[in-house]
Amino acid sequence: MPASPDSDSVFSLVGVTRSFGAVRAVDEVSLEFARGRTTVLIGSSGSGKSTVLRLLLGLEWPDAGEVRCDGAPLQRTRVPSVRRSVGYVIQEGGLFPHLTVLGNLALLPHHLGWNRARIRARALELAELTHLRETQFARFPAELSGGQRQRVALIRALMLDPPTLLLDEPLGALDPLVRHGLQDELRGIFGRLGKTVIMVTHDLAEAAFFSDRLVLMRRGRVVQDGSIEDFRRAPAGDFVREFLAAHRGLPEAPA
Repeated sequence: MPASPDSDSVFSLVGVTRSFGAVRAVDEVSLEFARGRTTVLIGSSGSGKSTVLRLLLGLEWPDAGEVRCDGAPLQRTRVPSVRRSVGYVIQEGGLFPHLTVLGNLALLPHHLGWNRARIRARALELAELTHLRETQFARFPAELSGGQRQRVALIRALMLDPPTLLLDEPLGALDPLVRHGLQDELRGIFGRLGKTVIMVTHDLAEAAFFSDRLVLMRRGRVVQDGSIEDFRRAPAGDFVREFLAAHRGLPEAPA
């Protein structure tokens, strides 16, 4: 169930609406994201999931309602400091193609005054955590596989050890075998690091694998908020039942 208003929340949306022309991408949404917990936003394309993340980061601004960070309203003057406390990973990584792996990892730490030795030490620490080889630091993104690029994107998001991670379809473009392996690794990393994680996916099985709190969205609104078992036992309506049915498993093998 959603966190209570007096809970220890990192981010919250209070009656937030965000429109693009005539389309309400987010429509009067109220959500709280508790500290140290993984929450997964699910839904079909265009349901508003990614817009929620962008609102939390101040990449979009609400037309109505309020975004809060650590209980205080998110104001434009606070956005830079909030972004430094959040690691953000998008689909396919969003790496700069003209920079090496280490160059991508060093961007924000260098801007904040870290020296080369400190940057490399932190990159090596995280490379070990994510099973990326040091020999790949000198490569450019085009020289990496999809799984390697996502590992680099995750390391970049973790370089400053932010308390919160926002992940927008981080595994969506990967082939099934690579995706399965990275799912295991990511869940292990989340558990070891104790981060607050807000993740977007359209894959119900992936969502249930990562968290017992799923937020199903449709046309900018929250349809149901709870565990996968809540969805199965007490679906909030026909759309929830249809969404569950659409994620069918493999057929049984013939006898």
